[in-house]
Amino acid sequence: MRRLLGALALAVTVLAAVPAVLPAPTSAAAPTAVGTPPERAAADGYRETRTLTRTFTDASGEQRTVASYDVTVSADTTRDLRGRQRVRISWSGAQPSGGRAANPYGENGLNQEYPVVIMQCRGQGEDVRPETCWTSSFSQRSQLLRSDLESVWREDAAADEADKARVSGLDPIPTEQCPTADTNGFSSRLTEFVAANGTVYPACNADTMPPEAAVGAAFPPAEVAAFTDEDGAGSVQFEVRSDVENESLGCNNTVDCSIVVIPIVGISCDRQEGDTASLSERACRRRGQFAPGSSNFANDGIDTAVGPALWWSESNWRHRFEIPISFGLPPDTCDVLDPRPPTGFFGSELLAQAGLQWAPAYCLNKKRFKFQLNITSDAAGFNLMESDQAAAAVVSSEQEQRGEIPVGYAPTAVTGFAIGYIIDRPDNAGEYDSLKLNARLIAKLLTQSYPASDLGRGHPGMADNPISIVNDPEFIRLNPGLSRIDQEAAATVLSLSVSSDVIEQLTAYLAADPEARAFIAGQKDPWGMRVNPAYRDLAVPLDEFPLLDTYVPETQDSCRQANPVVYLSAVAAPVTSLRKISDALLDGQPNVQTRCEFDPPTGTFKIGKIARQSYGARFMLGLVSLGDAARFGLRTAALETRPNRFVAPTPQTMANAVGLMTRSTPRGPFELDQADLRRSSNAYPGTMVVYTASKLFGVDPDTARSVSQFIRVSTTEGQRPGSGNGRLPGGFVPIRNGGPTAKLKKAATEVAALVSAQDTRPPRQGGGDDDGTDDGTDGTGDSDTDTGTTDSGGTDVPGDTDLPAVDAPTDGAVPTETPAPTTDAPAEIDVVSTASTRGAEAGIAGWLLPALLLLGLVAGGAVVLVRFLVAPLRAARTPGSGS
Repeated sequence: MRRLLGALALAVTVLAAVPAVLPAPTSAAAPTAVGTPPERAAADGYRETRTLTRTFTDASGEQRTVASYDVTVSADTTRDLRGRQRVRISWSGAQPSGGRAANPYGENGLNQEYPVVIMQCRGQGEDVRPETCWTSSFSQRSQLLRSDLESVWREDAAADEADKARVSGLDPIPTEQCPTADTNGFSSRLTEFVAANGTVYPACNADTMPPEAAVGAAFPPAEVAAFTDEDGAGSVQFEVRSDVENESLGCNNTVDCSIVVIPIVGISCDRQEGDTASLSERACRRRGQFAPGSSNFANDGIDTAVGPALWWSESNWRHRFEIPISFGLPPDTCDVLDPRPPTGFFGSELLAQAGLQWAPAYCLNKKRFKFQLNITSDAAGFNLMESDQAAAAVVSSEQEQRGEIPVGYAPTAVTGFAIGYIIDRPDNAGEYDSLKLNARLIAKLLTQSYPASDLGRGHPGMADNPISIVNDPEFIRLNPGLSRIDQEAAATVLSLSVSSDVIEQLTAYLAADPEARAFIAGQKDPWGMRVNPAYRDLAVPLDEFPLLDTYVPETQDSCRQANPVVYLSAVAAPVTSLRKISDALLDGQPNVQTRCEFDPPTGTFKIGKIARQSYGARFMLGLVSLGDAARFGLRTAALETRPNRFVAPTPQTMANAVGLMTRSTPRGPFELDQADLRRSSNAYPGTMVVYTASKLFGVDPDTARSVSQFIRVSTTEGQRPGSGNGRLPGGFVPIRNGGPTAKLKKAATEVAALVSAQDTRPPRQGGGDDDGTDDGTDGTGDSDTDTGTTDSGGTDVPGDTDLPAVDAPTDGAVPTETPAPTTDAPAEIDVVSTASTRGAEAGIAGWLLPALLLLGLVAGGAVVLVRFLVAPLRAARTPGSGS
């Protein structure tokens, strides 16, 4: 419990650095990434308005406009992107779509009318061509053996004459691979794909596409033919791919790329020859078969002239919006460019996204050490630090000490965890975006109390339980209007199989809730559901959630008889890292291990993972870090803090949590009392502070200097929000000199000084005040000033004074996120995503702020901090590190 509360306290403390008075909530829209400044849309985003027209040319040569739209397209972020990061693309003023596809991604989205085609292309400006834009199938880029009725691109008034020939595009066409049949009235057009290395892929069939477009590729299609609603608006989370995910496309920090957005208005048609008009001339002038807002789940044929398949045709291509994007340094940058041995920090995955972004700011600056973050459990990282096998530990709560040497906990980042989700509304009405969960529902999921399918119906003690959460009356009351079709993935929340402070804090949240605690103890919920008997009276909190169920279903299925498994444990199938959970949500791929089938090569039956969920019917929950949620654009649930009060993860609600945190020992972590959180009601339960933990004496000088430098830089330069190297990414709340997180900054400064001093005498036990004030025994004086020693590269850097002094911003308020939509919530349910910092949480910040400001004035002149450079998170060494 103590470790869990410490983790929450950490998160709350970081937010406490934010000014006590925060902006009022804005309009009710989808929440933005935690820690994203409001100016990001202007400085790092994109917005453009263009007039798009469709014209017909009559037999006399007169041209008339048949459709015109003033379309505005925007993107929320464009710079320093990383692989699989999602960019929100929004538009307004477009032609409403008709014939909505069940799945708009890849070739599944072709049979729609007036969609908005969005794809990633190599190049910017004149270098962007249809041949450098990525599609995952040949049918999205090439037209082969089309009849006169289908070859409407040949009537494009905007196209060159060469593009109107019966066979056009790639020249010469490799006829042995791509038969074109340019006789007998058939037409063909090949829009080849040119890879980054110059390889030309004809794209006339699956065998002539790049390897990343293979059937069953590692990643699902990212390009989308998105639907525009009847008001002419729409939005989508578009996933960008770096050369790590798509080598053929080849986007990286040295290759300019773009997101191309093409609102389909329709082909502008060339002169029509009166009564003798050909079939293609007539087909070109069609305006759609489907009414705006309608669906095409049957995948019926459409009017090609207003469909997405001809996005490359000049009439459509000239309407494109080009959004220039840039990618950050690759995850192996420090390995490649810095030959120095790294200084290893070990511990919490919560810091992974920040560490990835901070890393180059260390390794590319030879006056700084080479930082390396290795993901382990908090306890394992702490043990490695205590045994001198790690320079420092990265933890989010107080750890059990084995040795006698005092350890200092320096607040380094404010972040946390969330229950991420991907849920589709019925009838393909889009994604659900306002999920609400309470502690009892999470307890039901973690304790495997839903039978999951007919295989689990015979589980003793669970006969009256709903098969999955979608048919749980408690869930339906909080989230009405969702599909009630049971599926195994809806009976669990994908979680961690290893020890973690995240699990401890999550289960402490359950322990603090009377209804969740009573359910685990065996009390029925109001609708008669009982806890899985295997988990009855489970003691919480705990740092690792066990798989206790032993039920093996009786079945006549020969495959399952040959592979008897504990069924509900196979449904839960926890994983080893939060990043794996984020990837599973991105792909709509549950980790449910219940697929049982015959394997012809071996002649045996095998158990494996179920298939990806179908678009439009997805339902999946998973425990994620807020850093991952921000990078990958994952939706996160609002959690109940007291009856009918739900709090979403936003800078304000996390700051409120930091404001509640207190510290009982000098140099120790801050702790959050769950009872205080419930009384506050507007503090986010998943808030956690990440600390750099280091021994305060006995550490060798080089290591001590490196750890002290990391603490100082990470709490100054590293708290500047942004997507560039050394900046604080989304999902984190800045630690500042004022507001609720000021106490975190002060504590970090004090610990940095103690770590730097490393006197031969141990710091006096019990010295200092209860908030960690320097007790003076180290003799360093101002704790914000370096001791003036040689850095790891051998260069004398007294106080690092040859580098610019940088401190955390003091004049910016914490960015405020807008509330999660509440249109589906019953009237008695209050969903909180932003709130003013008042009451108990404001009181602490209120009396600390003047003192901290005074201290900041004294220390500010001496603050000299190095620019950020941090070694890469190696995938092999740091599983799930976000690289």
